[in-house]
Amino acid sequence: MRIAIPTEIKNNEFRVAITPAGVHDLVLHGQDVLVQAGAGIGSSISDEQYAAAGATILPDAASIWAAADLLLKVKEPVASEYGYFRADLVLFTYLHLAAEPDLTRALLASGVTAIAYETVQLPSQALPLLAPMSEVAGRLAPIVGANAMLKPNGGPGLLVPGVPGTHPAKIVVLGGGVAGTAAMQMSLGLGAEVSVLDTNLFRLREIDALHFGRVKTIASNSFEIDRAASEADMVIGSVLIPGAKAPKLISNELVARMKPGSVLVDIAVDQGGCFADSHPTTHADPTFTVHRSLFYCVANMPGAVPHTSTYALTNATLPYVRALATLGWVNALRADSALARGLNTFDGRLTSAPVALAHGLPHQAVAEALR
Repeated sequence: MRIAIPTEIKNNEFRVAITPAGVHDLVLHGQDVLVQAGAGIGSSISDEQYAAAGATILPDAASIWAAADLLLKVKEPVASEYGYFRADLVLFTYLHLAAEPDLTRALLASGVTAIAYETVQLPSQALPLLAPMSEVAGRLAPIVGANAMLKPNGGPGLLVPGVPGTHPAKIVVLGGGVAGTAAMQMSLGLGAEVSVLDTNLFRLREIDALHFGRVKTIASNSFEIDRAASEADMVIGSVLIPGAKAPKLISNELVARMKPGSVLVDIAVDQGGCFADSHPTTHADPTFTVHRSLFYCVANMPGAVPHTSTYALTNATLPYVRALATLGWVNALRADSALARGLNTFDGRLTSAPVALAHGLPHQAVAEALR
């Protein structure tokens, strides 16, 4: 199978979908790996490293997309790439289709078989291909939030840990999953006063036991979110419903009552965001103001640390890529129910119920697609 890796073209997206080690593994298993020239530069990987691992270097995006049987990406295709779609192409990447109506329709119109990293789900409900990037985004969130709190960046001029004799920042984390836990741990490391809200009481007990009461754990509901956000210097939104739009937990009216200069970091923005006023921003222009608060809503946060992110992502995706290439997508999905849950579109049909609900479209069960 010809496995192709294009250069990512989303704003300030420096990750690449495979490492030289991943190329070497696939070539050993008899696959042809094609990499667009310069695709790895942002992750400090040269064309020569890919070639030494066994990849063929192609000069441009058009040749990469045209040659691909299976195309690996990091971020969802942007509008300028829709013209490369075709019915015999298998696309494996982050898609976040519930927040991307135009992309959803383009995939359906072209007949692409699209498998989304973020909806591959184990029987335990864990999301193995989302987890590494959630960890990266979670650890980044308090760092970028702390930077936004600096006065020259529009914040209140508050140092997160404070100094002896002053108060540290109050950081509220909405969601105790993979991203929320990473954000909580980093916030603690920065010396903040940290609160975590989640609807899962078992998870809150785990957090309390692991951190010996250093983290305030609060059962999440609208009343408690209102109270916590009103007192917070930073709110990190990390809620997730797999494949669906994120729930809106912070209203515009609540933002109006938050502290002047407070910072809101929306990790869930690529799924529509969990704050009412969230909209995707870029690393080039990451923040905007709502009332007197500063929103950070970069939709590809891990792209800021591509060297770490690229290797973490390939570690997670490679076994699934190997299965798709060796067995073909139908047999690979039949053999692995977790991977089957990643199927979002095929042959002009939608197979994700949350995406169908988000866009008012019909859908077909994955099991029917695999008959």
